[in-house]
Amino acid sequence: MDNNQRVAVVTGGSSGIGKTAALGLAKAGYRVAICGRRADALEAVAQDTGGYWAACDVTDPAAVADFFAGVKAKYGRIDVVFNNAGRFAPTTSFGDLDVETWREMVDTNLNGAFYVAREAFRAMRDQSPHGGRIINNGSISAYVPRPGAASYTATKHAITGLTKAISLDGRAFNIACGQIDIGNAATDMTSHMNSGSLQANGTMMPEPTFDVAHVVDALLYMAGLPLSANVQFMTVMATNMPYIGRG
Repeated sequence: MDNNQRVAVVTGGSSGIGKTAALGLAKAGYRVAICGRRADALEAVAQDTGGYWAACDVTDPAAVADFFAGVKAKYGRIDVVFNNAGRFAPTTSFGDLDVETWREMVDTNLNGAFYVAREAFRAMRDQSPHGGRIINNGSISAYVPRPGAASYTATKHAITGLTKAISLDGRAFNIACGQIDIGNAATDMTSHMNSGSLQANGTMMPEPTFDVAHVVDALLYMAGLPLSANVQFMTVMATNMPYIGRG
């Protein structure tokens, strides 16, 4: 299918990696639908993508279902979903981690990802011809934790299990599912790394970042494959960030 006939959905599309991904997919010819919590920011992005947008809190399963219904009503089908919406929590030693913070992180990073992936799966299963691709945003933290980040680490490890389960159950419906694990892409959310991030040995150290455009390049490669092929897991990171050998 030619890109100008393909529909891509990006959650968390109002800023950061999600915004850059939406713009990159639109430039590549996809019809793009975005959602997020901030209507004004979404509308500004949609002016550049020329696509559908709707305010949506991914922690609300009914709102997620309404958003996907709107995308289907607008475009008729869904071919690619970048399951990107997520959040960080303040650095906190495990014994001091607040229960409410834990619940909020699980509700956004895990439950929200599930609600989005479930609606995407249903749409791709039921459309004709059926099939599509779900790309989950994991993290370097899906493999190796940062200090003081138990809630984020646990939810991102869980995304890996979700990705594998979707891949397995999707086989019967021509649904491919992969995961992109991103380390230190330069966005507003990672700007603090220039002044220093807490390391496993207790020191603060500035960490290198890389141009978020390279994340879009990776996404476009994953999204552009025929459904007979899949990138199950891809890690894109700053070459010198303290990940290999972290600790």
